[in-house]
Amino acid sequence: MTAAASPVTEIPAPAPERAFAFFAERLGCQADPADVHYAMRDGQQDFTLVDVRAEGAHRKAHLPGAISLPVSEITAERVAALPAGLLVVYCWGPACNGSTKGAMRLAALGREVKEMIGGLEYWVREGWPTEGRRPIDPRTAGPADLGLVC
Repeated sequence: MTAAASPVTEIPAPAPERAFAFFAERLGCQADPADVHYAMRDGQQDFTLVDVRAEGAHRKAHLPGAISLPVSEITAERVAALPAGLLVVYCWGPACNGSTKGAMRLAALGREVKEMIGGLEYWVREGWPTEGRRPIDPRTAGPADLGLVC
């Protein structure tokens, strides 16, 4: 009697070439907070950070140097005023799809864009600095500190 496949192997993995293409495309659309932080720390920032949360949330706290451009305000005119090159967008965190919507709108307007997975929530969890009216202390941060507005 043959044992049933596990939930992991029940659906076979794709051929290595297909898996490579899938993961390369995924990484082409995403950046993680660690890569963003280390690029900034090491003087290798070759992208512009765009905070797509509400303006009030951005004023409260945001990633260092991030430009505020709420999803609802992404227009051709506003996008034309952004610096040239790659845009890295973020919102509150994984439970918010504002950065996905923002990235899609920016791409539709012809911009090169990546979404920072994890958003501000995971940036703060790593203990990295924020700017704004109330920079966040990750040791004591609660939901109200993190600007839960997409």
